[in-house]
Amino acid sequence: MNAQVINSRQFRDALSHFASGITIIASMIDGKPVGFTCQAFYSVSVEPPMVSFSVMKSSTSWPKIRQGGRFCVNVLSGRQVQLSDTFAKSAIDRWADVVWNTTEGGNPVIEGTLLWLDCRLHAEHEAGDHWVIIAEVNQIGEPRGDEHSSPLLYYRGRYHQLATG
Repeated sequence: MNAQVINSRQFRDALSHFASGITIIASMIDGKPVGFTCQAFYSVSVEPPMVSFSVMKSSTSWPKIRQGGRFCVNVLSGRQVQLSDTFAKSAIDRWADVVWNTTEGGNPVIEGTLLWLDCRLHAEHEAGDHWVIIAEVNQIGEPRGDEHSSPLLYYRGRYHQLATG
């Protein structure tokens, strides 16, 4: 069987047909909030409660968060497109004008998110140009919103929202 040669653009275009939610991974490092936008997030285990996400090796935020070993996963609502875009950029003050408080573990919870999970780093695995992070969930924030709230989704290179009603 001959293996097909797959280039990175072809791979990205193909996987853009899989909708994913958007999160912001955030931590407090030296008394300052640090965070980044992440769309590769999913649950791993119910017993014990664990989640996972992938982050590019070139990330400048992840090495800082890794040092602390603790972080909060903020699940964005459909109203938080600008926030997602801001936290995807580098070399800017991502936290300017962001309203947030902290979990019992001291990690940033962004106002208006649908859900947050306070986590502790369990494992990190190298996978191509990314790190695959596995984390234990220590605390779950009360889900916010109502039946009209929707998550922020990314599909085919654009943001989308679920139709609610």
